[in-house]
Amino acid sequence: MVFLVFVGLIIFQRITELVIARKNEVWMKDQGAIEFGQGHYPAMVSIHTAFFISFILEVILLGKNLSDYWPVLLALFIFTQAMRVWALTSLGRFWNTKIIILPGANVVKKGPYKIIKHPNYLIVAIELIVIPLMFNAYITMAVFTLLNILILSIRIPAEEKALSELTKYETEFTNQGRFVPNLLNKCDN
Repeated sequence: MVFLVFVGLIIFQRITELVIARKNEVWMKDQGAIEFGQGHYPAMVSIHTAFFISFILEVILLGKNLSDYWPVLLALFIFTQAMRVWALTSLGRFWNTKIIILPGANVVKKGPYKIIKHPNYLIVAIELIVIPLMFNAYITMAVFTLLNILILSIRIPAEEKALSELTKYETEFTNQGRFVPNLLNKCDN
């Protein structure tokens, strides 16, 4: 029962995010935004969809149970959800699951984007580890962590290229780390 509630809440959250992303997409394209990365987007959607299918099947078919470390994992999961909300609300109408760039728009550099370039991708990477570990779904964790690394190795360069072409992204994020704060740069300031 705990498993079904947990998965149900996450799936509800993701569907809600897709609705928000669609509204943001319409608004941005009405403002003249351009979409990039259409070639890899279906693969990304497939990976995230397959993650939930794999997770559910591994737990149910292999009889996995709640981890002995669930309190720590749940705390980490709740932390990632707070960070997710912070990242999404920081981007506001510019947040999307697709790469949609409004030419000449000011680059968002607030919230977690003050610290690292891609907080949402870092959050997703952590979730793909923590969610399966909550129920000892080690196969799902390993496979989808690797698939996420693969898709992000395509996605992030495409996103950064599009941002660099249409905004002042390179200027704004010159010395900022993708996933880890650039502490050396902070010490020099």
